[in-house]
Amino acid sequence: MICLYPVTGAGLGLRRDFMREFEALDASSVDFMEVAPENWLPFGGHLEQVFAQYAERFPFVIHGLSLSIGSPSPLDTAFVKEVAEFIKKYNIRCYSEHLSYCSDDGHMYDLMPIPFTEEAVHYVADRIKQVQDIIGQRLAMENVSYYAAPGQEMSELEFFKAVVEEADCDILLDINNIYVNSINHRYDPKDFLLALPKDRVAYSHIAGHYDEADDLKVDTHGADVKDDVWSLLETAYDHFGVFPTLLERDFNIPAMPQLLAEVDKIKELQNKYSTNHNHQPAIA
Repeated sequence: MICLYPVTGAGLGLRRDFMREFEALDASSVDFMEVAPENWLPFGGHLEQVFAQYAERFPFVIHGLSLSIGSPSPLDTAFVKEVAEFIKKYNIRCYSEHLSYCSDDGHMYDLMPIPFTEEAVHYVADRIKQVQDIIGQRLAMENVSYYAAPGQEMSELEFFKAVVEEADCDILLDINNIYVNSINHRYDPKDFLLALPKDRVAYSHIAGHYDEADDLKVDTHGADVKDDVWSLLETAYDHFGVFPTLLERDFNIPAMPQLLAEVDKIKELQNKYSTNHNHQPAIA
């Protein structure tokens, strides 16, 4: 079978504070890695050499933090050009970002929800197209967690699908965010998942969250993946076929063996469902 995804298998985020532990990893442990370009672009010298060595050993995707695609401020095209050079230099397989914004005449250091309106669909889609023109490939937009929806005129699902369709971009499918939003905003996570276009999924994220209350979940990336989220990933594999999936862990990071145990669980589920599907969505 020819794989048309940008990467394959199960991935893990590369963190500078765990470099020694990561040095012992090989392709049998992790199939691909992810970094935030903002955490590596400013550095040269030794850190640049270290990253170059990792890029030779593993396929990489990048997941941005500051593109601020929904911001009312002008798109930072200078930054996007830097990212484009980073992509070319290290053979980055996919560039993904959050469908949100984090700046407006200054950085807000948080991901703010874009109003679910038709006007915002056109505005954001145009900015995504600008980014794609600069980087020379399709951008993958992530479905984000949110806790309020100011000025809402359409559902989260309608808004997300409309942006992706109009921008002609790919999807970074965040399984945990679907689950968190489904509890906080009271909808069926499977209904949301199964309504997404199969052929636009580039890869996915899975992570843990914090149970603030029975009806309030917080996307923290600071805990083990919950059983309900694993179950939703299985539903996704069963419906879409197996796609690349990366474990996110940004806080309360455990020892490497515990992280790799969750990566191994992703692999186990991929093996389980790969025998049931021959479908591989095309990534242009």
